[in-house]
Formats: sequence, structure tokens, C-alpha cells
Amino acid sequence: MPNRLAQETSPYLLQHADNPVDWWPWSGEAFEEARKSGKPVLLSVGYSSCHWCHVMAHESFEDQETADYLNAHFVNIKVDREERPDVDAVYMEAVQAATGQGGWPMTVFLTPDAEPFYFGTYFPPAPRHGMPSFRQVLEGVRSAWADRRDEVTDVAEKIVRDLAGREISYGDAQAPGEEELAQALLGLTREYDAQRGGFGGAPKFPPSMVVEFLLRHHARTGAEGALQMARDTCERMARGGIYDQLGGGFARYSVDREWVVPHFEKMLYDNALLCRVYAHLWRSTGSELARRVALETADFMVRELRTNEGGFASALDADSDDGSGKHVEGAYYAWTPAQLVEVLGEEDAELAAHYFGVTDEGTFEEGASVLQLPQHEGVFDAEKVESIKQRLLAARNARPAPGRDDKVVAAWNGLAIAALAETGAYFDRPDLVEAAVAAADLLVRLHLDEQARLARTSKDGHVGANAGVLEDYADVAEGFLALTAVTGEGVWLEFAGFLLDHVLVRFVDEESGALYDTASDAERLIRRPQDPTDNAVPSGWTAAAGALLSYAAQTGAEPHRTAAERALGVVKALGPRVPRFIGWGLAVAEALLDGPREVAVVGPAIDDPATKALHRTALLGTAPGAVVAVGAVGSDELPLLADRPLVGNEPAAYVCRNFTCDAPTTEVERLRSSLNG
Repeated sequence: MPNRLAQETSPYLLQHADNPVDWWPWSGEAFEEARKSGKPVLLSVGYSSCHWCHVMAHESFEDQETADYLNAHFVNIKVDREERPDVDAVYMEAVQAATGQGGWPMTVFLTPDAEPFYFGTYFPPAPRHGMPSFRQVLEGVRSAWADRRDEVTDVAEKIVRDLAGREISYGDAQAPGEEELAQALLGLTREYDAQRGGFGGAPKFPPSMVVEFLLRHHARTGAEGALQMARDTCERMARGGIYDQLGGGFARYSVDREWVVPHFEKMLYDNALLCRVYAHLWRSTGSELARRVALETADFMVRELRTNEGGFASALDADSDDGSGKHVEGAYYAWTPAQLVEVLGEEDAELAAHYFGVTDEGTFEEGASVLQLPQHEGVFDAEKVESIKQRLLAARNARPAPGRDDKVVAAWNGLAIAALAETGAYFDRPDLVEAAVAAADLLVRLHLDEQARLARTSKDGHVGANAGVLEDYADVAEGFLALTAVTGEGVWLEFAGFLLDHVLVRFVDEESGALYDTASDAERLIRRPQDPTDNAVPSGWTAAAGALLSYAAQTGAEPHRTAAERALGVVKALGPRVPRFIGWGLAVAEALLDGPREVAVVGPAIDDPATKALHRTALLGTAPGAVVAVGAVGSDELPLLADRPLVGNEPAAYVCRNFTCDAPTTEVERLRSSLNG
């Protein structure tokens, strides 16, 4: 019989709806039940495309004997970290403080007052590798709760006090200057893997936010080393197994330093961020590889993640059926030489194996290889390679597909909107811009209420119950601002303003200018989460700073500009020390140092060819964080268009920064040179 999770909208929670464990969703009622029954709480946090979450579910939560023990001695709460990033963040901080590491599945034992006292991640069904079994952990916790409850509650209270004491030392609320950004670049140079691209060792994550900083830093200062790190990292990732050489799009991370074997789940946020980064790399360098990867990644998102309602689904699983009914990680993506022969015949299979680096030993498990694009001497027949790719893709499409997490997360859709709008504009792909507009329409129609408050998730056209957090407001505003620049439609600027007004009123600490991840009127947890560092996505803190800065440049709104500058104080404090983990904040600081520039393009009509040429040139400018407004002369659609006449009856572009404007120009080349460095 299904448990309480059967009523939820989260695909992850629904995966556990038929467990024999009597799960509760996160709710006041669950903690009330714990108080009433005198039981401790087991909090289990994961997400639907997490491989080890599936493993633990299969081994323990689907096991009747384990479930009986859990039901007898605990109140069991299941949380989707993607729906409740606030709950996840608060308890993950506790796990990391206690154990020095974290990850998912996250397993935390709480008092009925939601105070944590024992922590872990994955626990096996039998002891192994020095890890206790899950049953041993449960018995140990139950016994401590029954026999030493005072001691347990003292520990829990101390943990909560320690967490409360970990307030961020915020610096002086001054934005970073030249010196801090130069120190950040130096720090990145020290951690850069010159042989393989990227930063640090295995596992290796795509450093999209850091690459955005490197591109902006190069555009502002001309630093060749910054551009080289960005270009080489992007090339190594695009040639590696972390990139899907047949279908486009990136996996979550590489398990090795060489980008060869990915952890195969594909997340919307990675692909949105990387699509935009490769489009920006092309804008800076004209690289054909960057152009191809940006477009293939955009096409992957639209083809495989778009929902019936026009939004974008969260993720594709790492695991899929290997054809024998067994779920195996990477089964959908890996190839053996024999499988190539089966699809392509002997001669073409030999060429494909050479071209994609498929070997007899394999690069993955059981002799299979993940397709890569090694550097080759000589020239390949492009038509033949394209034919091989299409046949392999068709054969792969016939394999059982990985599961898809269909929930629409506001923040990640905001990132996708920005990426698709810009990629569509750069490469003359109006269909991609239309996909961005459709997703933005869905967010406005479904996720925004009458007060412009944002819901974090929806699924199948039904909005979820969880309130948006700071990253939702910031990233959706970022997407709407990108749409403003690309379409010239003032409605997107207006909606961005509504969202950012909420940031100013409900998320900013008035005294310090610091930002919180949850609103002042959100559910109270054991502490109010606040994290300025990037994780898989830009931190809500620095994403908000970037959106506030762009909005101020578009509108002249002084409170938004001031809030952005104050928020960047944390980048001054952390940028020189941990540049790898605050890349988005460094990128926003580059925009602030450059102005950012404000470009207004006016013509007789927005679709007039000469107006379009100036508009395109403005969008392709590399000046960090430049904002663009386009419209018909006399239009009041966007504030930057006010009092901007044609010049000699011709379309014109006006470029301003720091309250000073250049003479308007009607020439594409003059506009280009004023926006590039």
C-alpha cells in the first residue's frame, strides 16, 4: 500500500511512495507525530537522478525487515533536496561540520524539535569498507535515544548553537577592485590543471562560473592567461567523455581528472550554464568548437528536457536498463567495439572506434567505452563521420532511455532561459529564443502569484507548495533580463523588477547588505541558511548581485545598484582566498568594474535590417555584463531608449558607462570596437 508520499509532486518522493517505510514529507505534522510518540526522526535527503540514493533505497528502504524496524522506532521523513534546498543546506552544513564531508543520500537523525544529533550519507546493508551497516546505525541511535536521551539532546543543542555561531564574517561591504580580481586570477592559475584543463583533481566538475569570470577578465584587461585557461578547459571538456559526443549536452562531472568517464546524470543547470559559457567563448574567440557545443547543448535541452508545458525538466538519470532488465550506470551511453560493428559494419566500426577512442579494453566498465573526441593527425571525411554519428544515435535511441525528473525548478529554468535566449540570438536560431520565451511564460503563468512571489517548483502544470529561495528569484530575474536584451520587450524587464524588489525587501540584511538564502517570512529552520559560495550553480547571493546590477544598468534604479555593490563585499573577502568557489561573484565584480556599459539601439522599427545589425553587434560585445536595449525611436518600452533620436534619419547605437556617454554611432564597426575591451 502506498505511503504518504503518494500525494507529493516530486518525482524523487514518488519513487519512494511504494516503499514499506512509512515515510512522511517534511511537515509540521511529522514533527508533531515525533513529539507525540517520543520517537527520534530519521531525515533522508536525496534527489531523483542520484545513483547512490537509488542504491540505498533498493537495499534498505525497499527491504521489509529494515522498514519494520524504521517504522517501529523512528518517524521517517523524506526530502527532495531540489525542492527544499533550504532544508538540505542547513543539515548538510551540520553533516560537513561533524564529519568533514557530505553528499547524497544524506542521512540525519533529529530530535522531535528538528535538532540534529547523528549524521551520515550512504550506509550499506551489511558492514563494509569500515562502514557500519544501516541496521547497526539504527540500533545504535535507538539505544542512545532510549538510554541516554539527556546526553543526546545536549549534543543536539550544542550542534545547533555551533551552527548559529558560524555566521559569515562579511568583510566591509565594499565591492572588490582591481587588486582583488588580480589576486583571484593568480589563485586560479595556481590551482589550474595545465595538462588536462579545469581545476583540482578527481572527481572533476565543469567550472562554468569560473570560466565566465576568466572570459570577462580577459575582455576587460586583455589578460591572455585568463583566456587560455578558459579556452583550454572548454576544449578538453568538449573532447572528453563528460560531453555527449552523439546527442550533445554534459554529464554532471567526471570521475577522473582527464574528463574521460562521467557520472552520467545530465542536469538542466549544468547544461544551461555550459551552453551559455560556450556561446560566450565563441563570442570572444570565434572558436568553431565552441559554436558547435553551444548549439548542440541548446538542442539537447530543448529536445530532451523540455516539458509539455514549455518548461525544462530537472535531470536525466545516470542509470538505465542495460537491456536485460538490470539498471546499470551509463548503460545508455557506453559502447563496445562489438556494438559498433553491429550498428555500422566492420569498416565503419573501425573508423568510429578510432575517431571516438573506443578500445578493446574499454575506458569504462566491462570493456565498454565512453565516446570521446581525441586529437587526431590527418583529416576525416566529414560526411562519413556525420553518417556514423547519426546511425549510432539512432541505435542508441532504441535503447531503454534513462528516467527523467520532470519537475520544473524555477532557478534552473531561469538559467536555461538566459542561455537559450543568447545562443538563439548569436547564431540566428529564433526557435531557441522562442523556447526561452515559452519557459519564461510558464514561470510567469504558473510560478508567480499576484504579489510576484515565486514558487520553487511545478510538475505537469501543477505548482508545488514550496516557496522560492534566493537563487530562484535571482536566476529567474537573470533569465528575464537576458530576454529583455534579446527581444526588446519591456514586459521581461518589468517582471525582473518585481522579483528583485522581493530580493531587496525579503532577502537582504539591511544593516550589513548580506543576503540570506530564504526569505524573512519563510519557514523557520534551526538556522537561516546563508551561503555566498557557488556549488553546482551560482550562489543565490552572487546571482542576486548580478541581476541587481544588470537591472540597475537597464533602469537607473539606485537602490538596486547600491544593493549589488554591498552584496559584492563578500567577493572582496573570499575572491582572493577561494576563487574556485566564488566564480560567479568574481564575474559580477568584473561587470561592476567595467561599468557595466549600457547600450541603447534605436531604429525606425526593431526588425529594420540596419537596426538588427546594430542590435546583433551590441549583443556580441564582450564588455563584461553590458546591458542592451533595442526598440523603435520614440518607444517607451525600455528606460534606456528615452530621448534617443535617430542620427541623420539612420538607426543609431548609444553607449554609456559610469554616467558618461560616447557620441552615438550608426556604424557597426565603431559600435563593435567600443564594446570589445
